[in-house]
Amino acid sequence: MAIEKKTDDRLEDLDRRKQEVHGAGGAARVEAQHAKGKLTARERLAMLLDPGSFEELDSFVLHRSVDFGTADKKYPGDSVVTGYGKIQGRTVYVYSQDFTVFGGSLSEATAEKICKVMDMAMRNGAPIIGLNDSGGARIQEGVASLGGYGEIFMRNTLASGVVPQISAILGPSAGGAVYSPAITDFTLMVRGISQMFITGPDVVKASMGEDVTSEELGGAESHGSLSGVSHFTLDSEEECLETIRHLLSFLPQNNLDDSPMGDQDDDPERTSAELRTIVPDDSAHAYDMLDVIETVVDHGEFLNVQRDFAPNIIVGFARLNGRSVAIVAQQPSYMAGVIDIRASVKAARFVRFSDAFNIPIITFVDVPGYLPGKEQEHQGIIRHGAKLLYAYAEATVPKITVVTRKAYGGAYIVMGSKHLRSDINLAWPTAEIAVLGPEAAVNIIHRRRIADSDDPEATRAELRDEYRESFANPYQAAERGFIDDVIDPAETRPKLIRALDALQNKRDTLPPKKHGNIPL
Repeated sequence: MAIEKKTDDRLEDLDRRKQEVHGAGGAARVEAQHAKGKLTARERLAMLLDPGSFEELDSFVLHRSVDFGTADKKYPGDSVVTGYGKIQGRTVYVYSQDFTVFGGSLSEATAEKICKVMDMAMRNGAPIIGLNDSGGARIQEGVASLGGYGEIFMRNTLASGVVPQISAILGPSAGGAVYSPAITDFTLMVRGISQMFITGPDVVKASMGEDVTSEELGGAESHGSLSGVSHFTLDSEEECLETIRHLLSFLPQNNLDDSPMGDQDDDPERTSAELRTIVPDDSAHAYDMLDVIETVVDHGEFLNVQRDFAPNIIVGFARLNGRSVAIVAQQPSYMAGVIDIRASVKAARFVRFSDAFNIPIITFVDVPGYLPGKEQEHQGIIRHGAKLLYAYAEATVPKITVVTRKAYGGAYIVMGSKHLRSDINLAWPTAEIAVLGPEAAVNIIHRRRIADSDDPEATRAELRDEYRESFANPYQAAERGFIDDVIDPAETRPKLIRALDALQNKRDTLPPKKHGNIPL
């Protein structure tokens, strides 16, 4: 009986301590968090993970500061909740910063908790997800807090290309706190809740004299459409957490694993007659490449990544006969699908991620070239454009390219051409593969003939038709094997699926080296 009583007493003590852990910063601060329209750290994890799957780690860890009024404020678990759980039955490692404890600030103990789950994620080959809601470094702990950030950044770098890393910004993320999300593979932000900036509005005002709000400086819209820091811009925390679950459904657990198969209930032999007329007869007229993508992929489901940043190029995930694929495509309805600096950087990083995690790359090409002009040249279009070229050339995963319309000049080479080790290259009959478009070409080649003509415009039009017939078509490239087949657009889906089947055991290598020197 004495042993039973002692056990009961210890269990009661455990329950009391667990209640303290779950109470975190106290009811008043939880209420303040809710008043801002924000969930708590534990509420977020409950929404993100499969029900009942979360196993918490280090819930009794305490911070070690003894200075500046924190010595008598001890919160079990400190300012982050860490552990592991499951999403759609697959293991993930998680940390969720708790803004109700010291504003979610990073202490030495908090950093150690985060580093522990990151180490476990790498050892066990599972994704790491960080839910960020923090005011930054804990000032009271000085360099110990800064050292904690350094330890996290180091692990982000080591984990890059090993396990998927996802960051959700669900509150402020300032100063050093922004660099961990910046290294991770995908960052999600919520309108009206998320902010990321190196220096806040007050510092900007004091140092630069600029009046700017937190939202203007580093809100979800700013980073989603202007800076490209964020990959997804959502309307609520619930939508953000559901998007993480959806994103993970396309990704493998690690760089040695395959992506999970989806349902194979969309006919792999399905043809789409509407694709035969989707490309306008006039090559200057636009169409929406998303219509092509959604017609071809399983059930029209396409997860558009960085939708609002550099919309002249499209990147995202879909499935073909259940298999995850990464899609890169021009968007003719925005800037004619031209490649500029932003588009180059956006697509290059996506290609490199997909290659690191064994996801086949499907490229739809309708590109008039690189964006000309002094601004682009002075900002480094040569250097930035080379990133996309480098990414495609380096990628060893299955690469399949479909030229739907224009593929001119250097942009033809960059966009998954045979010359960069693409495996299967297809073209629609509407494809125009040439050094220059007909208009520019005849103006250069036949400048004198047009000038001497009695009717320059009629002569120019005639020469354009001749050039298009002789050069701006897919058949010269097909004659040289640069295009494997010219296909009926309606058959694009079954052609892609058969190519993926043929390439599923592809093995390709790179020369032995420590790493390449991508033109950053």
